[in-house]
Amino acid sequence: MDVKTVSPATPLTYSNSGTHTALQNLQEIETVPLQAVEVELETVAVTPEPLKSAKDIAYELAGEAVRYDPAAIAAQYRNRPLQVWGRLSSVVWTFFSFAFSLWWDKKRGRTAANQKRRAVRLREILSQLGPAFIKIGQALSTRPDLVPPAYLEELTTLQDQLPPFPNEVAYQFIQEELGAHPNEIYAEITADPIAAASLGQVYKGKLKTGEIVAIKVQRPGLAENIGLDIYILRRVALWAQNTFKIIRSDLAAIMDELGERIYEEMDYTHEGQNAERFAELYGHIKDIYVPSIYWEYTRRRVLTMEWITGVKLTNLEAVKAQGIDAPYLIEVGVQCSLRQLLEHGFFHADPHPGNLLATPDGQLAYLDFGMMSEVKPYQRYGLLEAVVHLVNRDFEGLARDYVKLEFLTPDTDLTPIIPALAGVFNNALGASVAELNFKSITDELSAVMYEYPFRVPAYYALIIRSLVTLEGIAINVDPEFKVLSKAYPYVAKRLLSDPAPELRASLKDLLFKNGEFRWNRLENLLNNARESDDYDVSKILNQALEYLFSERGDFIRDRIVTELVKNLDIISSNAFTNAKAVVGEWFGVKANQPVVSQTEQKNLEHIKRIWGILQSTPGFDTTKVLQLLPQLLLKREVQNMGQQVVGGLAQRAVARLIREFLLSQEPPLVIAENSSYSHPSPQLSLPAAK
Repeated sequence: MDVKTVSPATPLTYSNSGTHTALQNLQEIETVPLQAVEVELETVAVTPEPLKSAKDIAYELAGEAVRYDPAAIAAQYRNRPLQVWGRLSSVVWTFFSFAFSLWWDKKRGRTAANQKRRAVRLREILSQLGPAFIKIGQALSTRPDLVPPAYLEELTTLQDQLPPFPNEVAYQFIQEELGAHPNEIYAEITADPIAAASLGQVYKGKLKTGEIVAIKVQRPGLAENIGLDIYILRRVALWAQNTFKIIRSDLAAIMDELGERIYEEMDYTHEGQNAERFAELYGHIKDIYVPSIYWEYTRRRVLTMEWITGVKLTNLEAVKAQGIDAPYLIEVGVQCSLRQLLEHGFFHADPHPGNLLATPDGQLAYLDFGMMSEVKPYQRYGLLEAVVHLVNRDFEGLARDYVKLEFLTPDTDLTPIIPALAGVFNNALGASVAELNFKSITDELSAVMYEYPFRVPAYYALIIRSLVTLEGIAINVDPEFKVLSKAYPYVAKRLLSDPAPELRASLKDLLFKNGEFRWNRLENLLNNARESDDYDVSKILNQALEYLFSERGDFIRDRIVTELVKNLDIISSNAFTNAKAVVGEWFGVKANQPVVSQTEQKNLEHIKRIWGILQSTPGFDTTKVLQLLPQLLLKREVQNMGQQVVGGLAQRAVARLIREFLLSQEPPLVIAENSSYSHPSPQLSLPAAK
């Protein structure tokens, strides 16, 4: 028997494809007699390396991921004109033939009769054309307001019911990536895939430790197929952008954004990292569930994750059969999406029904974290400010928001755009912001964007895709579902709680108009904010007090003093008048009631309702508020405010007395007939409080 000796310095090697061949190296080691090995000993100080986690090892073994590089892709296909033109001709001819069949059906009056057959044909076309076109079909499958039911039913199958590729290929990929045959790695694995999507197919399996898992294996030749289609679509986008001057959006940048996300989706180690980050940021939200990743069995082309039992939200019969409240789960999804887009900025860019499951215990489970994107902080605050300006119908502010969000360049003349936006959103808003949906926004804005120099930033394309897809699912579940009506409680909470200067300024714009405080807006904000699950009213009060007594709160303190003087004056005037009425009855004198303006009376009612809202808000404790009073009274700002309030009330009282007793020219009050009081008396009525 040949004996193979191995030096202690022999490294464990990995192939270029990322295959772990350490097992093969270890299998080649055989027992060697001790005397056959000569080792020169040397005293060396050794620092033990920290143990690597399964996740770190998975990254090392995955090798270098395929990255989207438009310049490299262009260089690759620029020298293959026959391949490019052949593919382009095939795509154009396929869609031309389909369009001709639709025209011919309409010509013969056979549109309704042939609709099912044409829907099947469209689904087949998109499946055959590959992943890039399947993504388009998936987006359309969530829009029941755009796509007829027959087409919708067929396009829905593009989410996870595409033709699978052979098991032999999938098993080969698993063996190459994980270093052993699937039957040696997993205790169980289904004989055939249970789902096949645009980029891979999924098997159900069981680990030797007992966990039930989903095993996703990538399709063969994916990078080659997607690279060619992205190259063609990008060239078409550039041609259209340069040919049609009416197109001001950077279509090439939008294609690059989409291409970058799709290429990231082809790296399953990156998807696993996305899943863990998503769980860290949003897994704590009530009724949101994110599956775990098993890094020991995950590489670039193979992903092993926790198996999720559930049904699609769009499968309403199955959802109802399990007693699940589908509209509630849609609302949970909306709240999660708001936090993704407006709080942390890391969002799921592909939330089609195949990636959102209703679990038997009534939770919303997110799947497939390959296509994710990020919104930068200034963009997040810009979107929130735009919502505030929209609610406030401040279209000048909204126009400035479009500049911040890079829809308009800083040198754009906003003068003609402001009335155009007013016309668009006054029509879209109707009676209430709650009636607004994203499709109506898009439809109404399209005409304005063509007429004025708007451009759609690349980052915004994926945001719209995500929101429109989610809205499409919501409409399918509940045709009357309004995303913004469910979103506004979160926006209200952010306005009241976020200390960022941008939102403090937005809150000021919302609450003050022409120097007047709008109590109804504050009442509306507090009423909506308490419907948000993570709304902490005590935290809001602490932040409000901290802001109020800072240098930035000077303006607010001045307005509070003014409002306190007005409302305390009303209360004191009412009390004084009631006392006069009692005294007047003793002497038979009819005293006039004070004249209080409707505005001031409504403000007083708003304040009473606001206090009622605070008292009924979960987490509000009156005793804690009272405990803050001694600390507040010691603050110099509070003492100054108290002096200003007392001074303001004194000025009003003096002014009232002067008007009452020195400037009044009205006749004295009429004495009651049965009264024995005969001396003339001064006018007892008080003038309206100013």
